[in-house]
Amino acid sequence: MGEPSASVVAVSFSPSSVFAFPPDGMSLRWYETALATDALMSSIWLSIQIALASTAISLVLGTLCAIAITHRLVPFGEALATFMASPLMLPGLVLGIAFLHAARQFGLYDTYSTLLLAHVVITMPFVMRTVLASLSLFDFTLIDAARMLGSSYPRSLWKILLPNIMPGFVSGGLFAFIASFDNYPVSMFLVDVRTKTLPIQLLNQLETLPDPTVAAISSMLIVGTVLALFVCDRLVGFNRMATL
Repeated sequence: MGEPSASVVAVSFSPSSVFAFPPDGMSLRWYETALATDALMSSIWLSIQIALASTAISLVLGTLCAIAITHRLVPFGEALATFMASPLMLPGLVLGIAFLHAARQFGLYDTYSTLLLAHVVITMPFVMRTVLASLSLFDFTLIDAARMLGSSYPRSLWKILLPNIMPGFVSGGLFAFIASFDNYPVSMFLVDVRTKTLPIQLLNQLETLPDPTVAAISSMLIVGTVLALFVCDRLVGFNRMATL
């Protein structure tokens, strides 16, 4: 995590009402304040909803897209893969303005729906690229061989295809969730006064009422990220993820 993260965690336990490092004591005051602040809890819940929904949609669409490209079910597969990954190549500010303009052109004024659609576009490349890497060496004739030996098509996919795409599926889903949950440059163009994701809410609080509450929330995010990486390591293994 490095020294900056350790400093944030240390400041979150400070009893002082200002950012002070090293802290002159230990207190859970700012964690209690963060959990009791309705605006922060509402933004956390919104970010979790958007991240979970966009990740779930991206896992389905990204995996299907990767299978179609690898199995050559669509023409110009390489060009399509590059196009699908293009959101990762554009600055977030450009994407945010483009999403805002497109939403207004199509008459979409609901903040939640606009955020969800934008985050799906942002997160799907992570899933597609990692699953595509997992399938790059997969031999689809194994599925045909299993069917010839009496296995049903769904069972063949479950027993043969799924284990091969699982490293890309899990790691892609993890990266997609983090990318959605932490997104700021796109989300800032799509939120409104009543609907704010956590990064937007934290920035607003830093501007209006800077106190170690922000450090407390950041510390919880750091711990959550470490736990997510641990779970990913136990399910997939970093060695297999590194080969993607």
